[in-house]
Amino acid sequence: MPHSPSRRLLLAGSLGALAPIIFASTPKTINATTSDFSSTAHETQDNVPESLTFSPAAPPKPNEGFNVATIAKQPWSAPMTRLPGEGRYIAWTVDDGVSPETIRAYAEFAARTGVRLTFFVNMTYVGFTQNVDVLKPLVQTGQLQIANHTFSHPDLKTLKDDQVKHELEKNEAEIQRVFGVSAKPYFRPPYGSYDARVLKVAASVGYTRPVLWEGTLGDEAKTSARVIYMRSLKYVLPQRILLGHLNFTTIIPLLDRLAGLVAERKLITVTLNDYFEGLTEEERKASEPKPEDKKDEKKEEPASPAPAAGSGLGTTGN
Repeated sequence: MPHSPSRRLLLAGSLGALAPIIFASTPKTINATTSDFSSTAHETQDNVPESLTFSPAAPPKPNEGFNVATIAKQPWSAPMTRLPGEGRYIAWTVDDGVSPETIRAYAEFAARTGVRLTFFVNMTYVGFTQNVDVLKPLVQTGQLQIANHTFSHPDLKTLKDDQVKHELEKNEAEIQRVFGVSAKPYFRPPYGSYDARVLKVAASVGYTRPVLWEGTLGDEAKTSARVIYMRSLKYVLPQRILLGHLNFTTIIPLLDRLAGLVAERKLITVTLNDYFEGLTEEERKASEPKPEDKKDEKKEEPASPAPAAGSGLGTTGN
């Protein structure tokens, strides 16, 4: 099904969407360096250029010397919109997967800088298989965590129980096939749309930890580099769950600069696995295959909405 931008904007309002942006009238161009991303620089609209160019620079390494053993693991309380507790951590999460080029750029960026990421993937997109050579080594070391965003990105509230299960389980099967890991227990409902029924159904198949966000880069559509720049200044902050997307190439030349902002603000990027305690006994039991699941393997798969033709061109969302 198409990913509706209007629905995304409506839902974003409840999650702290940005106030409207009024652009400066005189076009300006800057040659940006890491120092341009200070915690106080460019906070007013007049100081933000309408077009941005970026000079070559050695990529910053905000997580240099990172040791996951130093993190005091936090208990889970669902659904999660930010990292609980005090600290200077940030969970940089990235959704969907429309653009193979953007998937690869993020993977190479992570390898280059040490930034730790969590991908909430829709395995309907071929870009993950196409880029498994750069993704899988990061997954194996734990620097990149793979989490479930459903197979075809439907609004789960509109589906029947068996369809919700199918979306999560089909995606899980593809994640295991391509990456050799399980995405359980973390999932992000498309569009941030869920209710008590959806959470109960998801938990029944081992997805007990729904993850939302608090701040988006706004790169889910054909957004300008300027808008992404401004949103990063507002939302790259301690204890945030930051939302980005693997859908458009606009973000690619900004990645090293965002890492510079993370480093300058003395933040530490973490995956969800890094930050939260392991599965409880109840969650572990929910993750185990049930006898009825084996019986259902022979049954026909329930119908599930597939992405509409061309849905990757400006219509995909969280």
